[in-house]
Amino acid sequence: MTNNMKLAIDAMGGDHAPKEIVEGAMDAIREFDDLSITLIGDEAKIKTYLTDSKNISIIHTEEVITSEDEPVRAVRRKKDASLVLMAKEVKEGRADACISAGNTGALMSAGLFIVGRIPGISRPALSPTLPTINGQGFVFLDVGANVEAKASHLLQYGIMGSIYSEKVRGIKNPTVALLNVGTEDAKGNELTKKAFELLGEAPINFIGNVEARDLFDHAADVVVTDGFSGNVALKTIEGTAQTVFTLLKETFMSSFKTKLAAGLVKNDLGALKNRLDYSEYGGAGLFGLAAPVIKAHGSSKSRAIVNAIRQAKHMVDHDVTEMIGEVVETMNVEE
Repeated sequence: MTNNMKLAIDAMGGDHAPKEIVEGAMDAIREFDDLSITLIGDEAKIKTYLTDSKNISIIHTEEVITSEDEPVRAVRRKKDASLVLMAKEVKEGRADACISAGNTGALMSAGLFIVGRIPGISRPALSPTLPTINGQGFVFLDVGANVEAKASHLLQYGIMGSIYSEKVRGIKNPTVALLNVGTEDAKGNELTKKAFELLGEAPINFIGNVEARDLFDHAADVVVTDGFSGNVALKTIEGTAQTVFTLLKETFMSSFKTKLAAGLVKNDLGALKNRLDYSEYGGAGLFGLAAPVIKAHGSSKSRAIVNAIRQAKHMVDHDVTEMIGEVVETMNVEE
């Protein structure tokens, strides 16, 4: 456990940067006594919103990686970009973990090229925690760090998700399942059949295959898939949620009677929307890197930033990176 934890945050990443990032950082400092934060970005813009600089320092840079930038090229060429300097703080030991709401591909590239992998992990996985009907949530990995995967990678995802769920989310003996086209053991393609076999032999609580329609019924605490399928599933989930709320809004605004009804249930609908908002669980961890790297949602407001900070803090406090390394080392599953 770290006595005075240091986090590096990309203040210029995301749709609402730097305002919401700065406000989230100040809220987190008020919540956690043992925390100091380095904000990286345009100092003048950051100071516009920084009304309390207690335990917050700034590294000034005007260079930014945008959502239009090609991730790998941007990380290599924009050496002074806020996201790149953030990753360097971790690499050079001045920060224990880092957070960005910026370009996902660039963050993954900076994670791989600058922070580096845990020895024995072939590919890091992008791993959000998604909501479930019972409020428990589940860790879903990979949702897009690697669009192609081998069975050994899915095995590593299962191990990383299990350790994270136990140590950070506080779930005892978390259940791990494999996303598949059916629940029967022999279902799927060559990748899922081989992964099923490997996960069944791993030191985790593997319960078999789950189908996408059962994810929100809390079919498992950890659901493992390749980045291609995971990304398609995640985008479908996001699009469906958005569509449902658009249709509800249209229905409620369609007549005087429904407008009255809307007034009565407005707060309940807001609460429902919050239940479906996975930024309530923090960001998507890039599991498998040599230090915690958290991808906050691009549209993160200050509350989501605080949750991402809490998540990074838990990962450092509970030595999640070291534990993943130790388990993988004993298994010799690198390919």
